[in-house]
Amino acid sequence: MLAAHLIYKFIFGGTVLYLVKLFPEITIKSRPVRRKFIRQLRKNLREVLKEFDEGIKVTGKWDVLEVETSNDESIITKQITERLTCTPGIASILKAERHPLREMEEIFQLTLKAYGEFIIGKTFAVRCKRNGQHQFRSVDVEQYVGRGLKKHLKTAGVKLKKPDVTVALEIKDEFLYIIREQVKGLGGYPLGCQDAVMSLISGGFDSSVSSFLTIKRGLQTHYCFFNLGGKAHELAVKEVALFLWMKYHSSHRVKFVSVPFAGVVEEILTQVDDSQMGVVLKRMMLRAGERIADDLSIKALVTGESVAQVSSQTLSNLAVIDTAIDSLVLRPLCTVNKQDIIDISRDIGTEDFSKNIPEYCAVISKKPTTKANIGKVKREESRFNFDVLEFIFINDETQEVERFFAG
Repeated sequence: MLAAHLIYKFIFGGTVLYLVKLFPEITIKSRPVRRKFIRQLRKNLREVLKEFDEGIKVTGKWDVLEVETSNDESIITKQITERLTCTPGIASILKAERHPLREMEEIFQLTLKAYGEFIIGKTFAVRCKRNGQHQFRSVDVEQYVGRGLKKHLKTAGVKLKKPDVTVALEIKDEFLYIIREQVKGLGGYPLGCQDAVMSLISGGFDSSVSSFLTIKRGLQTHYCFFNLGGKAHELAVKEVALFLWMKYHSSHRVKFVSVPFAGVVEEILTQVDDSQMGVVLKRMMLRAGERIADDLSIKALVTGESVAQVSSQTLSNLAVIDTAIDSLVLRPLCTVNKQDIIDISRDIGTEDFSKNIPEYCAVISKKPTTKANIGKVKREESRFNFDVLEFIFINDETQEVERFFAG
């Protein structure tokens, strides 16, 4: 596709057109499931794009969606493109011109007008994708247009492998699409196609990235925060949740539950053996998270744990931790290296938030066990006053993420 410095905004007929290509895993679903996913994606796109244009059109039913806006301001088209690239369910976004399909010569003339100034002095190749019944093949279009461009312009010639400029055309039924820019999408499934989950978020690298990954997979992701660091800690984590919501899943309303957990930690510090503190703390968090999730009819929890990253995350310890509840616990990062997690956080935009948030759970135990025994853990928990755990449900606070810092 065009090099970045050649990409520019294009306007035709007062509208800007985007072709939205579906995430490939959607296209291999059964017809009813595929139809459901596409319908959900259309709905999501209308929701996240309406702030840019109340009259924005999202059409298409099967293999590609078309997004049309009459707002051709460059800043708006840039924001629309960015929003599309951050919406789950999309493989790629193509900015395109759409024309009625006529004779081969007109295809060439339209392509010459669109691409002419960008291939002068450069190597190029014409690529055509075709769908529908026509009297010509895709290669016929490529050869005809390629010969014409070479004849009419002072180019560096045709180069089929790694050209400076790829002249991209698509023909679908009775329409010609001249592709002016292609941007990679987020992939994954449309948000709302799967059940909701509750992410236990601390604001650090791991929980932020694991939340992003469940969002990307189409899971409506709500947040549960165990406050161990006071109001400043809560505000910092809310900023992370708000950022994720605004950028990746604003098509749906999302809840943020803040749980005062300092009392639970204090009880653990006074009643539980040092070596078992980390495991017991995680079990208490799962218990609290499950109850909060149940109240919201959410059936699964999400954590940012990665196998062996810290002492509480050995397989033995994770197995014991999970026995505290019946709900499913998802660990999207279970096999991901720490540096890779940090790299993902940088890519998705959460790094600057996460690197400034302290890790409170890591300082609770001086000599943590790496091979927890369920019998010993239960004996330690028998000394824990579970009234303290009940108390947090009286004082937890639930907010809609979109209402953060409002008014």
